[in-house]
Amino acid sequence: MIETSVKHKTGQLLANLLKARFPYLYFQTWEEERAVSLINSVANNVQLIKTPRQIFEWKITTGICDLKGHKINDSQAPLKAMEFIEKYDQPSIFILKDFHIYFGGQGRSPDFQIIRKLRDMVTKIKQSPAPKNIIFISPSLVLPEDLQKDITIFDFNLPTFEEIKDVLDEMIKANKHSGRIQIDLNEEEKEMLAKAATGLTLSEAENAFARAMVEDGRLNVHDVEVVLEEKEQIIKKTGILEFVRSDLKMEDVGGLENLKRWLSKRNKSWLDSAKKYGLPAPKGVLITGVPGCGKSLISKSISSMWQLPLLRLDIGKIFSGIVGTSEENMRKAIKAAEAIAPSILWIDEIEKGFSGINSGGDSGTSSRIFGQFLTWMQEKTSPVFVIATANNISQLPPEMMRKGRFDEIFFVDLPTKRERKEVLKVHIQKRIKESEVVGNFQLTEEILDNLAIKTEGFVGAEIEQLVIAALFEAYAEERSILLQDFEKAILNTVPLSVTQAEQIRDIRNWANVRAVTATPQEDLEEYSGLKKPTSGFEEEKKIDDVRYERGGRTIDF
Repeated sequence: MIETSVKHKTGQLLANLLKARFPYLYFQTWEEERAVSLINSVANNVQLIKTPRQIFEWKITTGICDLKGHKINDSQAPLKAMEFIEKYDQPSIFILKDFHIYFGGQGRSPDFQIIRKLRDMVTKIKQSPAPKNIIFISPSLVLPEDLQKDITIFDFNLPTFEEIKDVLDEMIKANKHSGRIQIDLNEEEKEMLAKAATGLTLSEAENAFARAMVEDGRLNVHDVEVVLEEKEQIIKKTGILEFVRSDLKMEDVGGLENLKRWLSKRNKSWLDSAKKYGLPAPKGVLITGVPGCGKSLISKSISSMWQLPLLRLDIGKIFSGIVGTSEENMRKAIKAAEAIAPSILWIDEIEKGFSGINSGGDSGTSSRIFGQFLTWMQEKTSPVFVIATANNISQLPPEMMRKGRFDEIFFVDLPTKRERKEVLKVHIQKRIKESEVVGNFQLTEEILDNLAIKTEGFVGAEIEQLVIAALFEAYAEERSILLQDFEKAILNTVPLSVTQAEQIRDIRNWANVRAVTATPQEDLEEYSGLKKPTSGFEEEKKIDDVRYERGGRTIDF
């Protein structure tokens, strides 16, 4: 049986409820063994509870047994078992497993005879000469309305970080001396591995560590990925959140160095080492700006930098046609994200999900869900980092941007020349690798400078597409790539800065006083001192305005 410490507040709370003669307690958990271990530890600890109590279990397959498996009463019928409990006159705790099947729910009809019997027993249990309690343990929470005032729900949470680390330490100790498994972990890496497993049951965590050991005969910090795969199963079962697996790295994102530095400084801030500085886990970040400039890309790359699971919340999946279901879906999504914390919760184009919350066209469902989400963001204590992206920030209500919801709001503008060079370099090197494609083409600083100048006003997504278009030119003629292919693709592209010049200007005006630029000061300096070229054409005037009137406060992190 797994040893469970009762020194923490969970054990003390359980002891208080037992001493206060609460007749019925309800544990909602899959971890029967761990729950029974906690109950047994409390029931036999004279410092917590004055009168030690015997513990018995009832299951429909065995009847009533003690913890060693000896039968006390072989009646498998629930009514007969309750009659035995009612007459038992010694200090005791009776654990009834899977008793929820008699309470109804999930298409089952409640057994009103059993419910009536439980109500009849309340007074007798409270007034019994010997202290006596009944504890229900079930993976599902099903409470008939008739018993809601008599049953107390006991919050039996998933294992703590300390409990999981104890399991990891025991496994390391057991396998280290065998010589079959190579352990390559320092204390900080051990902490990262245990933190990654929080949100799993002890059995799931033990399975994840065991799998990591046997896959390559060693246990190191890279086995965090194995633990995350186990967590992926939890997310798949919710049907609301999506577990995003991405091989993107921060090096694959060109530019945005200010935002990268900000994220880098908060890496590992959910570990105990951050507590020495009195630091809380970061709440989240809102990234707004011009479409196609890398907001979603950098969201995906945070997962690899921080080595945390990335969950995508689709607000559309929250809403349901059944009254009350949408609110429950939001609760499930939040609970799932917290269950596997530390984690990253990504909400892409958040303004679309929460648009129209003040319209009242859905009887206030959108407003209630939005309020529920805001309250959680303000008060959450679990290390769930929320990263939200938005193209049209004006559609978001002002209460979302209030300090305390997000740690910072970043504005992603059209890339500067230096950033365009980085984006070009990333996409060209990523796609052009084969010698027959490269030919005599050499990616020099001079070529990158030339292409960066010609792509002024292009967003990152447009730069990626022009690289692809250039490769199609070479592919269609079955030859190696040429500089002229890139130049032709540039000439054939009408950038977003021209087609949506007014919208981009509006976004920049908003960001000038409300957001921090994701581009560092040194990259912006290339624009200082430059004058707008005069032009007689309206379209050129639009692109000039977009190029030089950049948005966002320039703060260096």
